[in-house]
Amino acid sequence: MRGIFHLILMILMVTLSPVTAYAIGDGNIDNGGGSMGQGTSQNSWTPGMEGVRVTVVEAESRKPVTTPIDLTNKRLSNISCSFGKVCKISYSEGAILALDKGVYQFVNPSQSLPRIISSKSLGVASIEAIKSYFTDEQVIRSIANQTGMDFNVLIGGRYKLLLEPIIYVKFQGLYVAMTATESAMYDELTSGAVRAVLPTSAFQNLPLSMFLEAEDLGYPAWSGPKTGIRTNQEIKTALGLGIVRFKETDIPPETEDYDYEYRINTEVITSVTVSGEQADPDNPVKVKFTVGSETYTVSGVYYPKGDSQLVWVRWTTPSTPQTMIIRVSATGGGVVNKGTITAKIVDLLGNDPPNPLADDRNDSYTASSIPNNTQKTSASWGVWHPWWQENWVWHDGDDDDDGYWEDEGWWEFDWNSYSASLSASMSITPDEKDPTASDKDLKSGYGINQATTAHVSTNQSSAVTNAQTALTYFPEFQYQTYWRKLDQTQSGYNAKFEFLINKFSTYKRRTHFTPIWMPNGNYTPYTWLFDCWTPDGMLSMNLTDSVYIHGSLWDDWHIAPVMP
Repeated sequence: MRGIFHLILMILMVTLSPVTAYAIGDGNIDNGGGSMGQGTSQNSWTPGMEGVRVTVVEAESRKPVTTPIDLTNKRLSNISCSFGKVCKISYSEGAILALDKGVYQFVNPSQSLPRIISSKSLGVASIEAIKSYFTDEQVIRSIANQTGMDFNVLIGGRYKLLLEPIIYVKFQGLYVAMTATESAMYDELTSGAVRAVLPTSAFQNLPLSMFLEAEDLGYPAWSGPKTGIRTNQEIKTALGLGIVRFKETDIPPETEDYDYEYRINTEVITSVTVSGEQADPDNPVKVKFTVGSETYTVSGVYYPKGDSQLVWVRWTTPSTPQTMIIRVSATGGGVVNKGTITAKIVDLLGNDPPNPLADDRNDSYTASSIPNNTQKTSASWGVWHPWWQENWVWHDGDDDDDGYWEDEGWWEFDWNSYSASLSASMSITPDEKDPTASDKDLKSGYGINQATTAHVSTNQSSAVTNAQTALTYFPEFQYQTYWRKLDQTQSGYNAKFEFLINKFSTYKRRTHFTPIWMPNGNYTPYTWLFDCWTPDGMLSMNLTDSVYIHGSLWDDWHIAPVMP
């Protein structure tokens, strides 16, 4: 329940902010319905006992990308069972109906829902009011917060809202929450028992309270009657749903804001912090990461009351540059500190220096200061480990009972600490094909080689990647514009990096040619070593090494007349 109150608070914070509301999106929704027959003491529906299930769906793939949320104006405490949080699309693709007798989770929106299901006593629900509500900017912003999506991403045209009316009915003496699709599937599961006692409320008014005006997400527009009891097949294939679409005109200007910048084809760690009421084996928390088309679930997340736990997922970035939205959600009472993570995936190849020429000149060259990128060489984190503190208490019995011992213990927590560190070295040497080089001395115009080694140390290898990327920048370009991405010639926690083979090298060497015009003195390339990922962030290092330039390759040329 605390998670629900947290969501409500976020909604209030959004809707009370001084933002002008306006309609956004297009509602593909229509409705119908009719009057109802009389219920019984064991099987009945009270008009107004209703809600709407909302799921964010990726339009192109038709895949749900958020856990559905149930909105209702009612404060429900008597729901005995539901069927979990499953949307119509998931059922259409084969999800099995599963009875859930746990506490029914719902959200009371700060902006009350309009009437959804028509009835004789309350009248016909207004489709205009329903469309207006679910295309209202403040409502969409609240839904974005509740589902853990960024508002601008949600309305960017890639996603749609799937709406499903929910009814809260008494069936065989128990209060049940179900969508139209679930009512049809439950009726089939009970061999027609639901339809026998709740024909009009569950099989007329509920499914006809929402249907499509135009085909969308693989569901047809409903052209059948707008009143009358509908078949289970009609309900499952075409009724009990509405869709909110967002047009291109709703797409906000592109922004450069992102939470992480990753490289293509790179193993990374993405982490969030989970908090809330105490999480222990009796009340575990589960965290789900949705990364592209993959879903990663971290189970058994524990922490003491008033504390938190870092939770992470290890995954590999795609092979093409793109912007990815990572969605994170928690179940079991936990609340994540960030429900939506924006990751920018970039390709670092393609910025190699141009081919140096023998007649190149740069008479105005001045040395630049060596860069100092963000450097982090160590990280630490931990995992809470719960254990049971026994406390056996004797309870006296009555006259017919001798009494008994009962363990009235509690959960205690130990903190298991983990860490990682990165160390590295860089060596620049003249290329072996340089005929006049000596140790660290060479003439300008000849090539240099580089060897960089990186060592990662950790006591939790499953949570730490090796150092995977190294970029080298050069003084002739003021350490800007061009760089060479190093080739990882040895992987693992003792990695090695060298220049890629230079396409301008006659001998196909792993070399970088110093410019012919480079003045005498120290020549110092700079390397940034990074992409060593931990739950506590990325480890990286700044590295430099130098050779000494004295003279140029022209000094090794001797021109003389040919003797007769």
